[in-house]
Parts: sequence; structure tokens; C-alpha cells
Amino acid sequence: MPIRPAPLALTALLLAGALPVLPAAAASASPSPSASPTTTGTTPAPANHGRPHRTTQPAAKPPTKPSGSPSGSSSGSPSGAPSGAPSGSPSGSSSKPPTTGAGDLTDPRLKDIAQQIVSSAENSSLDWKAQFAYIEDIKDGRGYTAGIVGFCSGTGDMVEMVRHYRELKPDNILAKYLPALEKLDGSASHSGLDPDFTSDWKKAAQDPLFRKAQEDERDRVYFTPAVNQAKSDGLHALGQFAYYDAIVMHGPGNSADSFGGIRAAALKKAKTPAQGGDEKAYLAAFLDARAAAMRTEAAHSDTSRIDTAQRVFLQAGNLDLHTPLSWKVYGESFHIDK
Repeated sequence: MPIRPAPLALTALLLAGALPVLPAAAASASPSPSASPTTTGTTPAPANHGRPHRTTQPAAKPPTKPSGSPSGSSSGSPSGAPSGAPSGSPSGSSSKPPTTGAGDLTDPRLKDIAQQIVSSAENSSLDWKAQFAYIEDIKDGRGYTAGIVGFCSGTGDMVEMVRHYRELKPDNILAKYLPALEKLDGSASHSGLDPDFTSDWKKAAQDPLFRKAQEDERDRVYFTPAVNQAKSDGLHALGQFAYYDAIVMHGPGNSADSFGGIRAAALKKAKTPAQGGDEKAYLAAFLDARAAAMRTEAAHSDTSRIDTAQRVFLQAGNLDLHTPLSWKVYGESFHIDK
């Protein structure tokens, strides 16, 4: 498998009130195996070859999921967080997302396609479900990076996910590591985790409830806020995906190199459809802004996940992500047939 220019990790930094959250009913369940599209990749990916990290600092962490809250749903805005659209959202746009319909990324089939496209960039594989067991320290200062969106032991999102796993299964194999994980927020240390944490993580990945915990937290921290904002901006499935992929790499927030900052830069160049603007023109501006943010870091200088993937779909006018889809990431070709 080709090696990415520099392996990096993901962090999850959901700043209070930074993005709106969908009502509980809007967080869709993960697609059943029968709903998965037929996919192919030119080269099987036997191992992860590095994940991009967010450019925001890892000091903050996502708000704690209240015990007993519905799986994968939002319990509401964090205490003190303003309701409605986040800072930087268009004036006058509705904070209530459109209902599910054609070109909606919450549709189980489209959501599965979105996970595959992200996985093509993150793991050089369309098999995103094979990443539940992934775990390694890629020496980026964030401790262990693991799972389907790169939960990190040093940035707070891993401990949040393991807490949720404990809610689903109190006697799980990873519960004993919670005291150590709680102390490691902001640290690259493995203190209290080694030598068995990685093997126990891989064992936990065989548990459907652990896989559910990962998908729940992915939706709560990344997918739901990104899709909600895209819908508020009047974007179809491609735009919803563009927001989701950006928040996975850059994290939420309003700094210039975070999702909010990238969106703000795009808004200076074009209006969203919710503001009466042209959707293709706005998405082109958003992708330009994101590529510019990526190039500020040497490790992100390869913008092929934008240029030979998302721009390909945009140039074809495929705003609803109709299949078949073909694209390249880091020179490797991928295809989703249906």
C-alpha cells in the first residue's frame, strides 16, 4: 500500500455551541449490511497508513454524553451554548434542517457511501467497517489513535466513546481503562494503558455494542453536526459530505484552519443556497477554502481528497452523489458501482 506523505491522527474537539445539533430523531442508525452499495478499490489495503489530524488544539474535548441519553442522538446544546446556527453561519438561515429526502446524507445508503469515501482517504480502503479494530500510536503527540474516526487517547474523544460503551455494556473489557484515559487527556502518554490496551481494544471490536458505541460517537461529534449545518445552508448530499469530510480532518471550531474558519472563508467568496446563492459556486468556494487550509501544513499539502474526489463529483454536477462514483485519493483509484 502506498504510504501517505506523513501519518497523522484525528482528534475530536467539539467546542460548546460551535455547531447546531439535530434533534434525536435526526441521527440515523447505521446502515444494515444489506443496504451497503457494491464497491471496489484498485488495491486492497491490508493496514492503515496514517490519518490526518485536526489542526485545532487538543485541550478541549466533546461535551460528555449524559448517562441514559439515546444512542447516537444529541441531548441538546451544551449548557450555556446558544441555540440555532453557529457563529459564522449565514444571517437569516434556518437552524432547522430540511426533512430527509433525495440527496440527503442521512439516508442509510448515502451515509454508507460517505463512510466509504472518507475511508478511502483515511485508510486507503472502502471497507470502513474493518476499522473498528484499528489502533496504533502514530507518534503525533496524541497517544493512541483508534477506530473508525481515529479516536485519540490524548484528546478526549476516546474516553468519551469508552464511557458510552460502558453505558451500553457496563462490564466491558475496556471499562477498566477509563481511570487511565481520564488522566491522559492532553497527553501522548500510555500510562495505565500498556501493555494490554491495544489487544483489548481489538477484542472489544468483536462486540457489536462496541461498534455501536463508535458509530454513536462518530454521529454525535462529527456526522450529525456537519450534516445539520450543511442542510441549514441548503446543500445537497455532496455539500453535506464536503462538510463532514472537512470536520473529520480539521475538527469543529472557528479558527482559520478549523471547519468553522473554512466555512467562513467560503462565505466571503460566495453565498450559500440558503442565502440565495448558487450551490455549485458556493461548494467550489468551500473546496477552495478547505484546500487552502490544508496547504498551510506540509502534511496536508496533498489535496487529492479534494481535487481528484470531491471536485470530480462537483464538476460532474453530481450534487446528490448518484452512483456509480469514481475518484482518486493519493493517486489510488476507487469506485462505487451502486
